[in-house]
Amino acid sequence: MTATPRPIAAILDSRVLGVLARILLTFPYWGSGLAKLIDFSGAQAEMGMFGLHPTAPFAVAVIITQLVGSGLVIHGRHAWIGAGALAVFTALTIPIVHHFWSLEGVRGLVAFHTATEHVGMIGGLILGAIQAHWASRRA
Repeated sequence: MTATPRPIAAILDSRVLGVLARILLTFPYWGSGLAKLIDFSGAQAEMGMFGLHPTAPFAVAVIITQLVGSGLVIHGRHAWIGAGALAVFTALTIPIVHHFWSLEGVRGLVAFHTATEHVGMIGGLILGAIQAHWASRRA
């Protein structure tokens, strides 16, 4: 017997809840990817702001990573690939964008908090891949 009440266990075992959870988990990525796709010049400006040149290829790579990685996680079949790509992408943003150790004052504090949130997102992506794997084994 588990400590989880049966009605809650039934909800947690729901395929629909698993897909919904993976959609919500990846929202920061697919939302950002769609925004960059809609405003490509803004995406290029963002790449330039972080010193990534030439800006167009970096913007394209980020958009592809965010949208394809999210799609793989949401679909579930190859969630581990999508989660891995998004986790590496997220980890790379820490030294490139959120380098709190080189910033002072409020900027450094904000970058530190953002970096620690990114570490939490990486953990969430791992859990999303685990959930998709378990769901595929139950199917």
